[in-house]
Amino acid sequence: MAEETVASVLSAIRFGADGLVPVIVQDAATGQVRMVGYANAEAVRRTLETGRVHFWSRSRQRLWMKGETSGHVLELVELRVDCDGDALLARVRPHGPTCHTGKTSCFDTEPLARLEAAPESAAIVDEVARVIAARAADPQPGSYTSALLAAGVDRIARKIGEEAAEVIVAAKNGEPEPLAREAADLLYHLLVLLQACGVPVEQVWQVLRERRGHSSP
Repeated sequence: MAEETVASVLSAIRFGADGLVPVIVQDAATGQVRMVGYANAEAVRRTLETGRVHFWSRSRQRLWMKGETSGHVLELVELRVDCDGDALLARVRPHGPTCHTGKTSCFDTEPLARLEAAPESAAIVDEVARVIAARAADPQPGSYTSALLAAGVDRIARKIGEEAAEVIVAAKNGEPEPLAREAADLLYHLLVLLQACGVPVEQVWQVLRERRGHSSP
């Protein structure tokens, strides 16, 4: 990245008295918050120059790149500053889990408080895709997913045809709950097919994003 661009980015950030700014890291594909860290000017500069998110470690008092030892780097997609200029949002393409515990996110914990049930979101699709990928890497006895993957593309494709027909029937019958169940079955089998064919679900999201970008408002 050009030096004048880096300088422009840095000038838009209000670093604290300690020279740091909080950085919220968000999966660009799913919207999931992966972690929160702190960056100084040099960390921001290194992030922009390398395309991989860097932080300043307050405990170790040194610059560090996420994934420098694990390989689970955070590939920068977009960097935003909040309305006050004193917090950053790094939208990333994560390579592997983000938390040091091996979990996808540092916020994969039980809620400290819950005032009402959180609505389900499309992020569940990515969770299911990760489970399917795990079954592909480590087949489990008695697992339907493992058996389906072992059966091959032809068998999975036939299941998609069956599930698609059931979706159509439920829709024509005007049955909301059965339609939701059949749609879930169809999505699941489609994710299994993508895994069997070596197509990451993120590639599908990228195609949708590109198409959305080309569509009229």
